[in-house]
Amino acid sequence: MLTDNTFKPFLIIVAVLLAALITACSDSRPKSPEGMVYIPGGEYTRGLEHPMMPEAAPLHKVRISPFFIDATEVTNSDFAKFVDATGYKTVAERPINPEDYPGVDPALLVPGSLVIVTPAHPVNLSNYSQWWRYVPGASWKHPEGPESNLEGRENHPVVHIAWEDATAYAEWTGKRLPTEAEWEYAARGGLSQAEFAWGNNARPDGKIMANTFQGDFPHNNTGEDGHAFTAPVGSYEPNSYGLYDVSGNVWEWVSDWYSPGYYSQFRSTPVADNPGGPKNLNGTLREKVQKGGSFMCTDDYCARFRPGARGHGDPLTSSNHVGFRLVQDLN
Repeated sequence: MLTDNTFKPFLIIVAVLLAALITACSDSRPKSPEGMVYIPGGEYTRGLEHPMMPEAAPLHKVRISPFFIDATEVTNSDFAKFVDATGYKTVAERPINPEDYPGVDPALLVPGSLVIVTPAHPVNLSNYSQWWRYVPGASWKHPEGPESNLEGRENHPVVHIAWEDATAYAEWTGKRLPTEAEWEYAARGGLSQAEFAWGNNARPDGKIMANTFQGDFPHNNTGEDGHAFTAPVGSYEPNSYGLYDVSGNVWEWVSDWYSPGYYSQFRSTPVADNPGGPKNLNGTLREKVQKGGSFMCTDDYCARFRPGARGHGDPLTSSNHVGFRLVQDLN
């Protein structure tokens, strides 16, 4: 006959086994590929109401299916493996066809890319040519021009990447660029209507949360965050989903074509289901969406390091503040 003393150990064992079974069943998320994070499906409020960004409104509900996303931006080391394996030449490294630029001196049509050059004094902020230069020989391997290299920057995000370069790398890895809606959902980390990826306070407890511009834009970067240009990926705290650098560091290409009034169509839609951006009908759309802002973002000029903000760029143009990260479907 079982007594209380002999029955109690049996009950403990059963309780432990049941607890283990419940834990296993509740943690049903699939295992993430190396370097990626699982993003559960769900709904969130996309967009941003901000006086500097009318194209990010109106706010609207979006439903997203689960997916995996890179925890960090693609690094120089990552991209070097792709180039070594395939011999790929980025858009910035390719010869330029003079027929594409009629009237331009062929001597000026040499491979290169856009580089930020900090002016020595205050400038007219309506003229971005005051801090941008087309630098011959600038590329992902030579971020500031032919005399620069990647020594010590292996873990920095790869830059001087045109949209075509990002999609070529994605094809090689078996992944893809995220949609704008996927990217924002992941960047918010479950904080559906927070202003920043970490909440509503730009500097919680005075802490700098992202690699952005401090000082008087664009001539006086104090470098208070320790980085005048790109920072190694993962230099700042991740969001609640475990993603790094979704604010600042470098802009990130996504798959969507850019239209400034695209969000207005969702005013009367209860929930947009996995939107993939507008269609490029008859080639009328010329730019692709970029998300996340960069080390050049500041509330004095470009406040678009907020998850709901929208950037855009010519898919054939590269610069030293644009990179990317990729996603992967569950099946």
